[in-house]
Formats: sequence, structure tokens, C-alpha cells
Amino acid sequence: MFCLRCSREIEAGHKSVAVYMFSQTVGVKPRQKSAAQRICFCPQCAVSLAMGLPPEGALNMAAWEMIRDLVSAEPSLNEAAWESLRGVVGLLAAGDGEAMRESEAKYRRVG
Repeated sequence: MFCLRCSREIEAGHKSVAVYMFSQTVGVKPRQKSAAQRICFCPQCAVSLAMGLPPEGALNMAAWEMIRDLVSAEPSLNEAAWESLRGVVGLLAAGDGEAMRESEAKYRRVG
């Protein structure tokens, strides 16, 4: 499985958000039903999507609202996203801050 948004691989059993979609006829005989499709998001992308602006399109909006409900209902998804981000930050080289000070000096805000 891969995250639909960032294409990061999501291994079986790892933390993620899955959105299942299927279609079904209503009021039509015989009733027909499509196979279910599974769309996955890594925790970081799920939280990021939920915090952002709503997407365009009815299907996108419905999925966005479901993801927002999940993110706001329980802190465990946010914790999983932060846990993954801490791992990424840990991979970055620790500096003495000199490069940051030089960068700030170059790009001072004017006005």
C-alpha cells in the first residue's frame, strides 16, 4: 500500500487511515454493488489534509469530512503523525545554529 498523497509506502499493520469507497444502486432492481476500493493515507498526510482547506469536488469533500472526523475524535492519529515526524527530524544533521544565524542575517525582513 502507498499513501495516496505522498506515495510513502505503508506496510501492513502500520498506522494509517484507510478510506473505503463503493457504489450501489438504490431503488433499482436488481440491486447492484461495485467492489470496494481502499485509499490509504499515512498519519502525517491525514492530519495535514484534515487541517487544510476543503478540497473541490463532492467525493473529495466527503472523504475530507470523514478524515476530519477521525483526526478530531481521538488524539492517537495526531500522536502517530508527530511520532513519524520526530523520526524524520532525528535524521537531520544537528548544527550549532551558525548557519541559521547567517541565513537570518541574509534575509532580514524589511519594513
